[in-house]
Amino acid sequence: MINPELNAFLSDWAAGWATLPAGSGPAARRAHFEVVAAAMRQPTPDGVVTQELWIEHDGRRVRLRSFRVPTGSPQAALVYFHGGAWMQGSPETHWDITAGLAARTGRAVFSVDYAKAPEHPFPAAVNDARAVVGWLFNHAAAQGVDAARIAIGGDSAGANLSAAMTLAFRGTACALEKQLLVYPACDFDMSRPSYSENANGPIVVTASMPAVNAMYCPDPADLQNPLVAPLLADSHTGLPPAFVAVAEHDPLRDSGQAYAEALQAAGVDVVLDRGPGLIHGYLRGMAYCADVRTVFARMADWLRG
Repeated sequence: MINPELNAFLSDWAAGWATLPAGSGPAARRAHFEVVAAAMRQPTPDGVVTQELWIEHDGRRVRLRSFRVPTGSPQAALVYFHGGAWMQGSPETHWDITAGLAARTGRAVFSVDYAKAPEHPFPAAVNDARAVVGWLFNHAAAQGVDAARIAIGGDSAGANLSAAMTLAFRGTACALEKQLLVYPACDFDMSRPSYSENANGPIVVTASMPAVNAMYCPDPADLQNPLVAPLLADSHTGLPPAFVAVAEHDPLRDSGQAYAEALQAAGVDVVLDRGPGLIHGYLRGMAYCADVRTVFARMADWLRG
């Protein structure tokens, strides 16, 4: 059974999206998501300051928003990639999550407004992610960051990008300290039981996923690329310690769990939170559900440790 404390959240979420005209495309969904998220945003924790930043790479400008509680000394950091099916979302739609992580962990959190599909399909978001991670390592001192303690994380599509970055930077001078993967998409095998058990969501509906995936990866062959499907990497050895949070009532549950198991089999230290009673996107329900707040506290404790 879905945790009953999430019912009020789902009601408010549905009401917010009910005003989106039927048949709206990605651009309209993007704009509407900003409105829905702003209406549901919780107060920013005391002491958290935020700043908008821009970086340039390969003729593109990528926007970041930092969240931190200033300490006057170099801080551990977290590069965060928001969810939204690679098609929508921004640092502002996920403000509650990143501001909360900054307050609870003492880390400087850099939330990334990466390129969105379908206008910018794979590998655009991956390229933006790679550029941001490299930029932070190269400018750690200027950003008040301890370069030895830069972690990566995200939710849903953002968790997918985070896992991809641990593969991209493995064995380099920019090796990441930890990875926080929240209801991640780690491959595209829709034969897994969680896709049929949770076909009608809530939040994510299985029948809509192939079209969403095709916006991100118009070439089906890309769905076999480990930077799109990290579970398919030849090896997961040497990747950073992971906190993988899945949700019982989520089509993506089994993909995330399979990734946690692959990491463990490769000798990676993994915390797997199975999210009993929870749904895809549950971090948005923190104000409604005590169990969500408990899981969020576990994530923060793990990042702070």
